[in-house]
Order: sequence, then C-alpha cells, then structure tokens
Amino acid sequence: MTTRIQGNSVSGPADWLSLAAAPTFAAMALLAAFDGGPEVLCSAPGASPLSGMTAMYLLMSAFHCTPWLRLAARRRNANLEEGRP
Repeated sequence: MTTRIQGNSVSGPADWLSLAAAPTFAAMALLAAFDGGPEVLCSAPGASPLSGMTAMYLLMSAFHCTPWLRLAARRRNANLEEGRP
C-alpha cells in the first residue's frame, strides 16, 4: 500500500489509517509495559518490562513511522519553499 500524502495534507481514509498505526502500537506498548497482563504469570520475577510484547509493540511502532516521517518532511519542505523556518 502506498501512502498518498500530498503537500502537507492527508488525502484519503487509507492515508489516515496508515497514520493511525504508529500511535496505536505505541499506546499498546505502554499498556503492555505497565499493565503486564498474562505475561506476568509466565515471566521470571524481576524481568525487564521491555521484554516480550512491549518490545514487539515498540518495534511495530517504529516500523510504522514512515507515513509520519514522510508527512513531516513534506511539511518542512513546503515551509522552506514559502520562506518559513
């Protein structure tokens, strides 16, 4: 799926959905880190909160940052073309 972020706006529902992935995975990582859930029963005492599902959600959030970076770069380029920093 290609993202159609044009200029400094988002053009369609698929583009909004692609922008929703990274924050959603980041929120899920926070929930997994602080809530624990079923992993608490299976992990060793004193285990790092950045293991298991938390690490997976952080990686997924990082991999889905591309649409956000593309949007930020296009906004920055548009501002530079207009003479704004």
